Amino acid sequence: MTTFSDRLKEAMYAQNLKQIDLVHIAAENNVKLGKSHVSQYVSGKTVPRNDILHFLADTLHVDADWLLGDSQENFTARENNSVAPKAPSTTKTSGSVGTSNSSKRGTTPMKKTITDKNDNDNAGSSAMHIFKKSSKLDNVLYDVRGPVVEEAARMEERGTHVLKLNIGNPAPFGFRTPDEVIYDMSQQLSDCEGYSPSQGLFSARKAIMQYSQIKKLPNVTISDIYTGNGVSELINLCMSALLDNGDEILIPSPDYPLWTACATLAGGKAVHYICDEQSDWYPDIEDMRRKITDRTKALVIINPNNPTGYVYSEQEYEQLKNIVLKHDLYLMADEVYREFCYDGTKCISVMNLKGVEQNVVMIDSVSKRYSMCGVRLGTLVSRNRRIIDAALKMGQARLCPPYLAQVAAEAALGAPRSYFEEVHDEYAARRNCIIEALNKIEGVYTPMPKGSFYSIVKLPIDSSERFAQWLLEEFEYEGQTVMVAPATGFYASCYLGHDEIRIAYVINRHDLLAAAKCLEEALKVYPGRTIGR
Repeated sequence: MTTFSDRLKEAMYAQNLKQIDLVHIAAENNVKLGKSHVSQYVSGKTVPRNDILHFLADTLHVDADWLLGDSQENFTARENNSVAPKAPSTTKTSGSVGTSNSSKRGTTPMKKTITDKNDNDNAGSSAMHIFKKSSKLDNVLYDVRGPVVEEAARMEERGTHVLKLNIGNPAPFGFRTPDEVIYDMSQQLSDCEGYSPSQGLFSARKAIMQYSQIKKLPNVTISDIYTGNGVSELINLCMSALLDNGDEILIPSPDYPLWTACATLAGGKAVHYICDEQSDWYPDIEDMRRKITDRTKALVIINPNNPTGYVYSEQEYEQLKNIVLKHDLYLMADEVYREFCYDGTKCISVMNLKGVEQNVVMIDSVSKRYSMCGVRLGTLVSRNRRIIDAALKMGQARLCPPYLAQVAAEAALGAPRSYFEEVHDEYAARRNCIIEALNKIEGVYTPMPKGSFYSIVKLPIDSSERFAQWLLEEFEYEGQTVMVAPATGFYASCYLGHDEIRIAYVINRHDLLAAAKCLEEALKVYPGRTIGR
């Protein structure tokens, strides 16, 4: 029997509608439907409540009973005179999402007949074969990129200055790569035409080892180090190499969404433990313990955390160590922002934990630390030889990490300490600037992050997804608007993050203040404002 999710996807295909189109049509009809909700329906994780069910049925020109899977009868398009929700308006400026093809799709009668496979077979007719993407992609979400970025580009083409708080990309905003790196890359460009070893160049791994020694990460040898095409590749590689189908992995909520995505793609199951917003994002250790089963294979921490800026304490690390030892788990630590800590806060590396050396996997980034994100070089470090061998086996299939990036990393790790001190101090200043400005706005609150260059901001709004879209489609203040990342993309639950955004404070202080002012003015006129009505 076909499920609600199966029939929803079939009906969307027949109407040529994507998930984001449903969100846009819902917004035009004042129906509260976010991207995360639609993703849950499409992936089969949940079925909508009755009012949303009938909205979807009307939009897709199908019967609600059929959509639920309660009817085994074939369905055809409703008659042309059927009542359907209005499509997104086309009266906005040419760059708005509302002018996409979805403006017409919602009111176009179906031209295809969709049938159950069994009915097709029984009728002896030739069934339309629908080529579907893998259901594993349903949990691949990363809202800092995608349609919102495209809309921002269109706005900039029309002359609106878009203040980008949505992504941590330092290089365009005054954080330059050390001169030594640029020089070394230019001098060695002609030597970078071939493949490197799959585990990475010996010289680059040696530089990473020496950096580890300076940072007092004990007993890290060259053979413990594996380099990859940025941290994103290493997360994907780690999940694929270490998880069997059905294995569970504990991941913080909110999290960097790629961890959840890659665990799912590897056939594993992401299980999210709570990070308590009311306690400045304290990781709930007891919630971790409650969620461990006999299928749990690994525990992930992001320290300092992206998106919250939380930094784990020594006490919390001892608790994590006890959990790992008791249940014999991998402890995977995303330490990309380890050196971006403020107010005297110290970030403890998992490599410093004693007694769990064979359980620990650390993922770090050279390119992020030295403001060269586009160069793409991440590092995986573990003293467990089986983990390195598993990573190498996966990595051999993609041949090697980028040669030029390894050259750049080797040069960057040899840059004077003064370079990084200046970068660190500027991040701290930008953090203070934006956090203080935001907390002065009525109804807005964000804790002062202790690390990384991100923060979750609570706003007096009905939907962070609609707010982010509205900022780019319908709002500007003195020729400027703001691009933000809805926090819903960082939570596992579709019920969280609707009144929150994630910001990255990498743009310069002048623009950060301008962004705060834009948000303040936007919140005064946003139709979904939840206070002062």
